[in-house]
Amino acid sequence: MKRTIITVVGKDTVGIIAKVCTYLADNGINILDISQTIVQGYFNMMMIVDTNGMNKSFGDMSDEMASLGEKIGVVIKCQKEEIFDKMHRI
Repeated sequence: MKRTIITVVGKDTVGIIAKVCTYLADNGINILDISQTIVQGYFNMMMIVDTNGMNKSFGDMSDEMASLGEKIGVVIKCQKEEIFDKMHRI
């Protein structure tokens, strides 16, 4: 399984989760875990997804997610799980 960590941060607006999840579904990416909070009007979401079913490169997906974020007014970052783990190891 190829797992990716996706973070979404920005001012809360209607439809953020719907737009992100639609992109993932349209590209064969399965959501394994999701957590989201809204604190004083700011939206924060972290997802762990399985990209095994994706038929494009990780770089293309990451760039497209970043573009989607710009369109909806949030910042979307994608990191491969192994990189995320190494960055956050103590």
